[in-house]
Amino acid sequence: MVGVGFWALVGLATLTSLATAWTLGANSNSPPFAPAIGANAISTMRAAFLIGILAALGALTQGGAISATIGAGLVDGVQITSLAATAGLLTATGFMAFGVYTGYPVPAAFATTGAMVGVGLSLGGDPAIDTYRRIALFWILVPPVSGGLAYLTATLLRRDDVPETVGVPLLAAVVSGIVANVQLGVIPSPPDATQSSIAGFVARGVETPTVGGIDPLAVFVTLSAAAVGFQFVRRRTQASVEDGIRTFLVLLGSVVAFSSGGSQVGLATGPLENLYGTELGLPGIVLLALGAVGILAGAWMGAPKLLQATSREYAQLGARRSIAALVPGFIIAQLAIALGIPISFNNIIISGVIGGGLAGGSAGVSRRKIGVTLAFWLITLVTSIAIGFGLYRAFAAVLGG
Repeated sequence: MVGVGFWALVGLATLTSLATAWTLGANSNSPPFAPAIGANAISTMRAAFLIGILAALGALTQGGAISATIGAGLVDGVQITSLAATAGLLTATGFMAFGVYTGYPVPAAFATTGAMVGVGLSLGGDPAIDTYRRIALFWILVPPVSGGLAYLTATLLRRDDVPETVGVPLLAAVVSGIVANVQLGVIPSPPDATQSSIAGFVARGVETPTVGGIDPLAVFVTLSAAAVGFQFVRRRTQASVEDGIRTFLVLLGSVVAFSSGGSQVGLATGPLENLYGTELGLPGIVLLALGAVGILAGAWMGAPKLLQATSREYAQLGARRSIAALVPGFIIAQLAIALGIPISFNNIIISGVIGGGLAGGSAGVSRRKIGVTLAFWLITLVTSIAIGFGLYRAFAAVLGG
């Protein structure tokens, strides 16, 4: 029979996960709409409302892959217990709270990944070296890829021979085409896959011969979505370039906020994967719903203040440079979700801002600030491993288990 102590630990772990999700909703999901607020395309309160809804939907429909990596893919040979999950979540949340109150750039993905590696090793598990290599390679590639894509995007928007009535709609077409291929848990998928996209679902509905392993119907759906996005934004920019850019900023902020929810919720729910899935026997959607509720509450209660602060920064960047930073953010976030790799949105956005600034001849960020940020990210990862390891050992010594 399961004792009272077990349910007490379940309750504590669940509350800690909710607190982590709340923190993520209040802080990590705000950047996508800050440029739109800075450009006066949407009000702060309306943006906070949309962030909560979109991030929660992203959490429900896309959060499973990264949640599984955090919960079961970081350490081999052991399963994360409720006490270990609590220790890991408290460690990660402590780092995020420190970042909020001190202003230091603490990346949630680094803190959570490090904390869960620490508690897993403390349980007696073996390092998942292959997983670490994949994650480390992705993290290392994020700054140059995000900065490079932002540089190309900003360069396109600055070209005199490419009018903004063409350049901005082209970016909308790229984003729309990717949206058609976004993996969503609510779309019926084949037996060998956990998620499917709109393009993939339509392609499976009509049997057509593949060409070089590519389904022509999926390509057609992708191009159709791109054409719709291009035409919609083009009409807006032809009527008024500034209004068209504002419209695209709101749409871009929406898909990035959705992606942010899908990529961030696993940081809160991942530690409870074994507890909810194996020990309690609940379907994965229950755990994702828990994280989505926390993110929704955090966005509605905590995001408005942060939005007002970050929107002023983006207003100084300008609408075009903000677009250049957010487009790579959307692309990289979706790639990370597809690969099940936890990421830091701060890492992506900061790299995008630097890349977009280089297109204008100046990154707008000092080398010292970049160096301090990178050093703090590394310190966060290493220190969170050590604290997670030690905190679980302390809990186990006092409470047992």
